[in-house]
Amino acid sequence: MSIKATRTGIVLRPDPTRVLFRAFDLGSTTRTLKIIARVGSMTDDEAAQKLDEVIREFGGRHYKLERFLLQRFEQIKPQLLTDEPLTLERKLLLGAYFTMEYSLESAALFNPSMIWHPDQSNVPPGYKRFILSLRATGEGHVSSISFRMGYIDEEGKIVLRKPSRYVTSPEIVSNHRFNRAQFERKLYELRLENSIQEKMMAGLGDEFSLSELESQVKRVTAQYRYNAEYETIASGLLALAKSNYEIHFEEDQSLDERCIFPTSPNETNGIEDARFVRFTDDDGEVTYYATYTAYNGRVTFPQLLETKDFTHFSISTLNGAEVSNKGMALFPRKIGGKYAMISRQDGENIYLMYSDDLYFWQTKELILKPTYNWEYVQLGNCGSPIETEAGWLVLSHGVGPMRKYAVGAFLLDLNDPSKVIGRTSEPILSPDENEREGYVPNVVYSCGGLINGRELIIPYAMSDYASSFATVNVDELLAELVGSATPQLANSQEAVS
Repeated sequence: MSIKATRTGIVLRPDPTRVLFRAFDLGSTTRTLKIIARVGSMTDDEAAQKLDEVIREFGGRHYKLERFLLQRFEQIKPQLLTDEPLTLERKLLLGAYFTMEYSLESAALFNPSMIWHPDQSNVPPGYKRFILSLRATGEGHVSSISFRMGYIDEEGKIVLRKPSRYVTSPEIVSNHRFNRAQFERKLYELRLENSIQEKMMAGLGDEFSLSELESQVKRVTAQYRYNAEYETIASGLLALAKSNYEIHFEEDQSLDERCIFPTSPNETNGIEDARFVRFTDDDGEVTYYATYTAYNGRVTFPQLLETKDFTHFSISTLNGAEVSNKGMALFPRKIGGKYAMISRQDGENIYLMYSDDLYFWQTKELILKPTYNWEYVQLGNCGSPIETEAGWLVLSHGVGPMRKYAVGAFLLDLNDPSKVIGRTSEPILSPDENEREGYVPNVVYSCGGLINGRELIIPYAMSDYASSFATVNVDELLAELVGSATPQLANSQEAVS
């Protein structure tokens, strides 16, 4: 008899009232100038009245609205035709004309990942606080990372905290420094290292900033204007730099008010499916990582997010010959002195990867192929491996007839994860009649669960629309996995490089 997950009945639906600021960019210098001129034609009384109206209507919906409006004014300021000083009211009003609200989860709130909160202070005995990250999707199918908080009580009940009314995207850290050696290694992996690139980076130190790189690139391209090769290299250099950045939230903001919204050129159409993991290094230092997929409307890019406190985040590109496709998930510690990752490189099979460098992955080893009929289309992971006394427990998803997604599990050897101990022959969670309808029908999907006591908690998405939780008894699941007859693909596969 196969193990089946027990649903909790909790449903987390998208809330269209959670809105944040976004720049309202018309993409036309002419139209921008016309709007500036029209606002300039208003009398002081008219401008003051209109600004009061804006603040009354939108001030209660946002955190520090006026600060953002001033930032937007500074961004359009170069297009003003004169240096005539403007009043604070005029600046705020101009900023408002080039700002819009964005309902970040109006379309969907799905693909959750669950980790224990780094702060467990002031929690009642037997309770544990957790963080839930979710893929929030709004207008234009643009995805971002949203957060919720909650706790599990002494009886194992999951309680979600009602989120704040406010949502804010972070500030980009302007003084972010790049390590030149690592940056040039990434250029080599992207095949952008050549004599042109060397000219553009000449004079930069062992560490440099984005503004320093931009100045160098601008100086060189000015000498070779209209040279397509120089333009291509310049574009690639700056795109790489802007895809490796830092962001920062204000500490007085609640975690559920924080939204990691697309920032870099790779992310223009969304940040998808973050898989968070609490990573403990060999020296005991803890860092929270999340692998995610950046999407620019044409191509997907695997990226890595890291934080110590969920206030300050660093975002980096993942590079190397075997960084491709979607669904990479980091093990929560090194194995044999190396970083380890579960991935899907070819769209249908599960691989194991090792690396000495967290940001570069050069080899892979096939460990699981689609074997059962509910996974014949493809296999993928549902988050980072979870360490148990019996082995590494990994939630997986399989795709079968009618593109139906279901969740299963497999177990890997603790010391040698290339050895598959067992796998579920049947799904432990499949979409039921209440979960089949949504943005993408017939899908249940998770980006990572955790173990509380002897219960495995699986946060999961329902048809790419809403999210819920299910639980499985760990002892029963491990017993089935240890006792299952699993094709030992990993023992006969050689590393593929």
